[in-house]
Amino acid sequence: MKGFLEDANYSIGLLDEGATLADVIDNCIYEHTHTGKKAFYVGDLGKLVKKNIQWQNVMAPIKPFYPVRCNSTPGVLEILGTLGVGFACSSKSEMALVQDLGISPENIIYTNPCKQASQIKYAAKAGINIMTCDNDTELKKIARNHPNAKLLLHIATEDITADEEVNMKFGTTLKNCRHLMECAKELGVQIIGVKFHVSGSCKELQTYIHAISDARCVFDMAEEFGFKMNMLDIGGGFTGSELQLEEVNHVIRPLLDVYFPKESGVNVIAEPGCYYVSSAFTLAVNIIAKKTECDKLLPSGVEQTGNDDEPIFTYYINDGVYGSFASKLSEKWNTIPEVHKKYKEDEPLFASSLRGPSCDELDQIVENCLLPELSVGDWLLFDNMGSGTLGEQSTFNDYQRPLIYYTMSFSDWDEMQDAGTASDTLMKNFFFVPSCIQLSPEDRFSTAA
Repeated sequence: MKGFLEDANYSIGLLDEGATLADVIDNCIYEHTHTGKKAFYVGDLGKLVKKNIQWQNVMAPIKPFYPVRCNSTPGVLEILGTLGVGFACSSKSEMALVQDLGISPENIIYTNPCKQASQIKYAAKAGINIMTCDNDTELKKIARNHPNAKLLLHIATEDITADEEVNMKFGTTLKNCRHLMECAKELGVQIIGVKFHVSGSCKELQTYIHAISDARCVFDMAEEFGFKMNMLDIGGGFTGSELQLEEVNHVIRPLLDVYFPKESGVNVIAEPGCYYVSSAFTLAVNIIAKKTECDKLLPSGVEQTGNDDEPIFTYYINDGVYGSFASKLSEKWNTIPEVHKKYKEDEPLFASSLRGPSCDELDQIVENCLLPELSVGDWLLFDNMGSGTLGEQSTFNDYQRPLIYYTMSFSDWDEMQDAGTASDTLMKNFFFVPSCIQLSPEDRFSTAA
């Protein structure tokens, strides 16, 4: 690969042993307090290195293909590309981003279940041949616009648990796979494998057993039609927990050894997204407004500390659902922020809610939580903000995307060097951050918007 993008406007702070991520956050807050109080991220790219080592230790030889939509920031893509991870892209812009890294087309999969004809043509021109398909309309569209396409049939999985409602899912049935193979044979389109996806919220690991068994049936079916199948994609749904990774591996490994042994020539891949990036990013937001109500009823489930007539606070922060908290609109999301300023352990806590800056009724970040009394200008920190929050974002109400500060420890940098993945071009993006850091606007702690 070429190395890092030549026009990427960012740097990675290389922390010495005495400097911590908390130091970086403290100094960024110090800087922003004096220059505008904008929301910002701090990304620990070393966590991507650790996650990749963990994946290789537990899941090898299953190759990870990172879904770019989870977090498409340049630091993430370039570190993962350097580590040899493949990429699953859902749009032309994502394919272009990955191509600019010098990634081989064989390591890129076009996974959008509803593809635009123009973007299929773009993939064909770029030599990106592997793509997913789950219906005959999509199959015919691909046949018209990409004669050299190699398809993974996306089969549906039964991943509904007692805690979940039935949602619309992509994927075809086993019965329909035969029809799709007949159509593909007639249209001259290659089918080379199967994809399925098990949701990260699915607690029934038996779902993997059924899905792998179904995939084997599709492979057997393909032999009847003369298709040479050589790829199985077990999808995403990996939460980032090492325990969950080991539990999944414990369930799928025996089946893969029986149904898709090494001598079969089938390459097994997966699409871990939030697994890599979720825990790597912390978001810092600033309180821009505050409302106090004394007669408001307490939200359900919240117990007030102290007297019944104590105030209830609503805080407005400079980021919201039309920005970094966009996933709050479509997912179950409940997290309590960390207060950055120091306060006494015995300081009273008050019923509080957090809202975004748009003044829209949907722009509610945290419905209820207990916090010490805060003031306009105070900072709050949200952990695990690396997934689904750093892609294309809204310009609603003149929203400005938060700045991103990248860091990595020396030990994680050494891990990359030991793995033989660090290059001279990669090193150009790093700069040294001493243990006693005091950043100023002119320092070379660059940011990516």
